[in-house]
Amino acid sequence: MDKGLDITLWRRLFACHATLGAAGSRWRRGSAASASFGRPASGPEDALEHLQREVHGAGLRPDWAAADATLAWLAADPARRALVTGDVDYPPRLAAIAVPPALLFVAGDAACLSRPQLAIVGARKATAGAREAARDIAAAVALRGAVVTSGLALGADAAAHRGALAAGGSTVAVLAHGLDQVYPRAHAGLAREVRAQGALVSEFPLGCAPLRAHFPQRNRIIAGLALGVLVVEAAARSGSLSTAMHALEQGREVFAMPGSIHNPLSRGCHALIRDGARLTESIEDILDELPQLAVRAAAGQPAPGVSPRPLDGAARRLLETCGWAPFTIDDAVVRSGLTVQEVSSILLALELDGHVESQAGGIYTRAR
Repeated sequence: MDKGLDITLWRRLFACHATLGAAGSRWRRGSAASASFGRPASGPEDALEHLQREVHGAGLRPDWAAADATLAWLAADPARRALVTGDVDYPPRLAAIAVPPALLFVAGDAACLSRPQLAIVGARKATAGAREAARDIAAAVALRGAVVTSGLALGADAAAHRGALAAGGSTVAVLAHGLDQVYPRAHAGLAREVRAQGALVSEFPLGCAPLRAHFPQRNRIIAGLALGVLVVEAAARSGSLSTAMHALEQGREVFAMPGSIHNPLSRGCHALIRDGARLTESIEDILDELPQLAVRAAAGQPAPGVSPRPLDGAARRLLETCGWAPFTIDDAVVRSGLTVQEVSSILLALELDGHVESQAGGIYTRAR
């Protein structure tokens, strides 16, 4: 929000925007407002004209209380912004998509939204290996001066944000609700770190809850901000694939990491690869397609975090015989020749040291 502009105009804009946001996704899907809500605008006056038309056409009334709350929220912190297409800080890649947000709320460094970005997404219940891959790729991107974009969700998203933060880089979290809240609540601390080294972004008005229908809308922004999207792990039907589909529609590059054929969370990535996504094992695979991400050279790529302790003979043998596919304790007993008690004890130690992760149903997966 440009404080030099007419505050009355912005108040009317916020009131209409909040009204449409509160009207719910069901109404927006059933009307022409889905396009107008995100119609490209040349400035706040143009955005207001079209939002007003939708509000009045639907028989709704502008939410003046929400508008006043939004103005107060913005005034309380100079790092909070409200951007419309046409603003100098509105990210140009996002403005060029078919349905850009009519209004984009930002908390943090709005300038980083226009820098080269890689979106990294994946399953909320991502395996240890997928989280490690997301973290390491994000760190490599950050070390090269580009921005890592994701959705602040559990699992792979959080790992990507943390990888960029640990490398001292910038990261952007696109949220499916108003910026006056954090979802999931467990990521309140992570959200503060993201804001300090990047930005929190949302098209949804303050007070808007993280409804299920909001996440596909959020995903188009994740893809729209970035030069490409990396999917590190995804089920056959998932939000991560939704982000990849938006990326394809927007002409972005799509990358996918392969996994075990026994892991249901690898099926989405394998489907993407079959359909033409770039099979990705390292940052070099991404830079081959998107050299723009190498804003600066990276002398090295130290992985953030603590390295696992060295393995002893029995633990090494167990991991080598079990390989990289998911396995059970019974599998490990048969393959290693150890007793059930020995395997259980070794797996507990391996899990504590970060070498394996236990999944639902007594399944273990090996960290990369």
